Amino acid sequence: MSAMPRAIRSGTPVPRAIRSSTLLRSLLLVVVAGLVLLVISDQLSAYRDLQLATGAYYFCVLAGLTVLAGSSGQISLGHGALMAVGAYTVGKLANAGWAIVPELAAATAATLIIGVPLGVAASRLRGPYLAGATLAFAVGLPALADRFPTFLGGENGLTINPPTPPASLGATFPLERWEAWIACAGALIVLFVFYNLGRSGVGRALRAVRDDEISASLGGLRIGRWQTLAFSLSAAAAGLGGGLLAVVTQTIAPGAFPLQLSLSLLAGVVIGGLGSLMGAMWGAILLVFLPNWTTDAANSFSLSSNVSHNLPLAVYGVVLIGAMLLWPSGIQGALRAIRRRAVAAFGTGEGRTPARTRADGEAMGTAEAPSGTPSAAEPSPEAGAQAPSER
Repeated sequence: MSAMPRAIRSGTPVPRAIRSSTLLRSLLLVVVAGLVLLVISDQLSAYRDLQLATGAYYFCVLAGLTVLAGSSGQISLGHGALMAVGAYTVGKLANAGWAIVPELAAATAATLIIGVPLGVAASRLRGPYLAGATLAFAVGLPALADRFPTFLGGENGLTINPPTPPASLGATFPLERWEAWIACAGALIVLFVFYNLGRSGVGRALRAVRDDEISASLGGLRIGRWQTLAFSLSAAAAGLGGGLLAVVTQTIAPGAFPLQLSLSLLAGVVIGGLGSLMGAMWGAILLVFLPNWTTDAANSFSLSSNVSHNLPLAVYGVVLIGAMLLWPSGIQGALRAIRRRAVAAFGTGEGRTPARTRADGEAMGTAEAPSGTPSAAEPSPEAGAQAPSER
């Protein structure tokens, strides 16, 4: 019998390499997701392509919040303002004649730079004090546009030219599809970075800090530095999301970044599933479709403009309360629980160890653990042992 059939029967080296390498797994995930999005966008109308682009830049922001809240245990109510930083950066550079890739890179870098001092301040605050500080940032930063109307455009904001599709795509290529491709490319980059981050020593150190700061400190981790790093990375993702918003909408104004946006972002990531990139995806879908549903409901019941304007936030609150009562770990946690019950009931998980089941379900190391293993919400007994090697 030849060596090739034996290799096929025993498992080819390629799947083994993919299973053993986080980098290869993430590359495969990004390639497959990119191909799926490419096919989907080709079948969508212009309006649906814009919704796809909207979901993509929301995913960038929610993935950053996943790192911040899910992996390091910090809460931010100021990510709407961080999106504004990225959006205004893109707006100013676009009007100065920059290309789109340097614009988005600069938006990410500018928000990262702003996120460092914010992260230093956030690492010294806890609970409601941290939420209050980021809330003040969300309220105060958009008001700067009124103080510098010449530079930032005041209440009217800035207008930028839409991105031009490459000539190789044809003269009739839809602008909305090109914007969806750009936004999805940014979302895939964020997915690749945070997928690898969550499974690296950095991700394990952040989870150790989140689970038990005292044990992590005794293990040699600098708590403040790791929390600052988490806030800075989350800010960079929010800046990229804001830059993509500017590319998609072509307008940047203070009214696009109200306090309601920051609250909606936090509600979306909690409802989707804290600590899970799949949860960030569910949250992005919710942020795209829920306002449309609530607007349609307000119109069908002939509600006043004030009620219809505040209805989405009220619905977010109701959905958040319901999710916390029914699915404390969010939509993604509920889906994991359903899958585990299905595996237990029908025996479809034959040959899979509990460790592999948990690893497959994790997106940032906070998946619910199978019975008999420590949960993500509890301090892991290995956290102290691993922490010194991750300094």
